[in-house]
Order: sequence, then structure tokens, then C-alpha cells
Amino acid sequence: MSRAYSDLAFTSAVRAMQTRMGSRSSYARLDQAEDRRDELTEREAEFIHERDGFYQATVSETGWPYVQFRGGPAGFLKVLDAKTLGYADFRGNLQYISVGNLAGNDRVSLMLMDYANQRRLKILGRVRLVSEAEDSALLARLKPPQYRAQVERAFVITVEAYDWNCPQHITPRFTEAEIEQAVQPLRTELEQARLELARLRAGARPAP
Repeated sequence: MSRAYSDLAFTSAVRAMQTRMGSRSSYARLDQAEDRRDELTEREAEFIHERDGFYQATVSETGWPYVQFRGGPAGFLKVLDAKTLGYADFRGNLQYISVGNLAGNDRVSLMLMDYANQRRLKILGRVRLVSEAEDSALLARLKPPQYRAQVERAFVITVEAYDWNCPQHITPRFTEAEIEQAVQPLRTELEQARLELARLRAGARPAP
């Protein structure tokens, strides 16, 4: 875990619970780390680019958290620079819960999952909502090409901290594309076996 993430996540109440449960000493070293690691590297950028969805949490004015799944074509969540993410906000069910929450509290938490390889990336940040009237070039940059969805605004997220979580308890799950890639060699092998069987049945001689 980075110092930037622990500074935000380890509140006084959290630290007190760590002390009570005996884990505080193992995390105390983070308080002295010189490198806060609050800027995205090539590793994070590549992982983010490969994702076709993520979980996003906001907090309402009454203090209740709200989590939703944001999906789109792979790469729709874009790394604009080492401290900034952005994505096009597609029109949905018109409830506007996340947008409403962010009007009162700009904090956001993202969780990006790679179920197949049991990896997850957690990101804490602050959101700025940008309309097309404010920056049409930005919305054009964030809108996925050939993706039929109406874009209402852009979410621009300033990254405050991130953390790679351990793979423990992540059940491997696979997308249709991942399964297709895995079984394609077997299909090729099966087709070759069928052709060879047909050749043998026809009494053809093997090629020299």
C-alpha cells in the first residue's frame, strides 16, 4: 500500500482498530515513507486501459454511500495524465444519484477488477463534472468511437491515491472474449484432427 492511500484510508478510528487487532505495527512504516506514490505509472495505465468496467462509489449529503457499476468498451476509462482520469458519462436510467452526490461531495472511490487474473486496483480521487458546452473537445476525446450511447457529460477524476489489493478471495471469472481466446487453440487442433481423420478414411497417402 502507498503512503498516499494509507493517509486517506487510515483514519483515527481505523488506526485505533488496527491497534486493537494487532496489525498497526505492520502499517506504521507507511507513515514514514518518503515516496507517496500518488501518481499513476505505466503499470496502472495499462491495467486501466484493458478494463471494460469498474465499480464507483460516491457519498450522499446524508452520509450514505452509493455504489454503481460503470461499463463501456475496453479503454473507455482513460488516463489523461499521471494524476488524471476521465470518462464519458453515458445516459442511463435518469436517476442521477452519482451526479447529485458529487454536487455536494466531490470525493469518489473506484475499484477496477481483473477477475480472470485475480487483480484489483483501488483509486481514490476527486471528480469534476464537465459539460459539452464547457469543453466539447474533451468530450469528443473521451467518447468511445462507434459506441452507440448518448454522452451527457465527462467525469474528470483527479487521482489522490491508489492501491493494488491482494488477490485473496477474488473468484476467477472469465468474459466471453477471454474464453474464446483460451479455447481457440483447441478448436484449431480439433479441426486439424478432423481433416486428418477424413484423409485417412479416404485412403489418401500422407504428404511426403
